[in-house]
Amino acid sequence: MADSKAGAEAMGRDPEAVSRFVESFAAQLVEAGMPRMPSRVFAALLASDTGALTSVELGEQLRISPAAVSGAVRYLAQVHLVSREREPGSRRERYRVHSEQWYEALTNREAIIKRWEEALREGVAGLGADTPAGLRLAETLAFFEFIEKEVEAIMGRWRVHREETFGRG
Repeated sequence: MADSKAGAEAMGRDPEAVSRFVESFAAQLVEAGMPRMPSRVFAALLASDTGALTSVELGEQLRISPAAVSGAVRYLAQVHLVSREREPGSRRERYRVHSEQWYEALTNREAIIKRWEEALREGVAGLGADTPAGLRLAETLAFFEFIEKEVEAIMGRWRVHREETFGRG
């Protein structure tokens, strides 16, 4: 942890403030359904200036074991919130969150939503569109179809806004 604290202090930041942010944001992610360790690792990566940390750096900063880091990173990589990269000239991996990657991953659930929509269509057909359960499934299907279109439109507007605000598209 000394290295993490020294790094934060060298950047003119209060390491305790960084730690409070990481734990607070991680708690919000947990409340939204993300597992605890991946939430903490993701928040730590998000709070780092480079957006990338090694397993050792994550372990020191979060006071967690290498196995906990490994499991958290595996989860985050599977849901496309972080990527792995090799440090030049080293066998060590760094784990990186990309600014555009994480919110794209959070909103890009097209494949999942398509599978849910298909299952709901089958449910409506099987239960009968005029039954109370069939009507409930039809409404749920309509909701997912609506959300799918809206998320696509929102992400288009976000990209324009990001370009205008931060100069990158």
